[in-house]
Amino acid sequence: MTSPLAPSLTLPSGARLPRFGLGTWRMGESKARRAEEVKSLQRGLDAGIRLIDTAEMYGEGGAEEVIAEALGQRRPEVFLVSKVYPHNAGRKAAIAACERSLKRLKTERIELYLLHWRGNVPLAETVQAFERLKQDGKIGDWGVSNFDVADMADLEQAGGTACGANQILYNLTRRACEWRLLDLCRRHKVPVMAYSPVEQGRVLGDRKLMAFARARGLTPAQVCLAWLLDKPNICVIPKAVREEHLNDDLGALNATLGDADRAELDQIFPPPRKPASLDML
Repeated sequence: MTSPLAPSLTLPSGARLPRFGLGTWRMGESKARRAEEVKSLQRGLDAGIRLIDTAEMYGEGGAEEVIAEALGQRRPEVFLVSKVYPHNAGRKAAIAACERSLKRLKTERIELYLLHWRGNVPLAETVQAFERLKQDGKIGDWGVSNFDVADMADLEQAGGTACGANQILYNLTRRACEWRLLDLCRRHKVPVMAYSPVEQGRVLGDRKLMAFARARGLTPAQVCLAWLLDKPNICVIPKAVREEHLNDDLGALNATLGDADRAELDQIFPPPRKPASLDML
């Protein structure tokens, strides 16, 4: 399941998490767009992408169904990530939710299963459910999403020492995680998945970023993705329904940023200078 496109990261089980994948937020919401969405995922597979991220929340399961249709017989090639709603994260409810996702995905196993964000269910219950799912072979690894430093500490206290990943909002304009969270994840060998790496396209029109990219023969999206991929312990999951967007994103894999480039980007998009709360979409 390793992608030929970029080096991978290692999860607690020893499984390899590709560093470049495809997001599926807002997929599965419209029957009229379904064929286009299926085709976009298949183009990604043809290009060598081996990581697809989704959640039961996306299209209320519709995105998982789109993925199943796109994969077909190619399921063994792909590392699948899905996420459970916080209100479905109880000891029994998480197992039932995972089984529903497995059915929609038409698979017997999800490689990485995440708690979408922290809710009211005690973390110890969620950890117990995840460990049971892992023991039963229904998931390979489990992790969390949108967890800040204090949340990670609480997770450890709840017995969650086998956390496989933390999926967070991280891009040039959302850098709160750099204050302490990224270092914590590195120390505990917890890979970080950066969602919305181009801020859902909003950052791409920034004039300074456009000038920076143009001066280096890159596109703004390629700068955003290359900046993240340049960092250790990070994987990116941009969404690309249109073929030109996919090709643009893939171009980031050949982009190189030097020390001077990184310093200039810090001037355009300053890192946090004081403690800041993790952003979430």
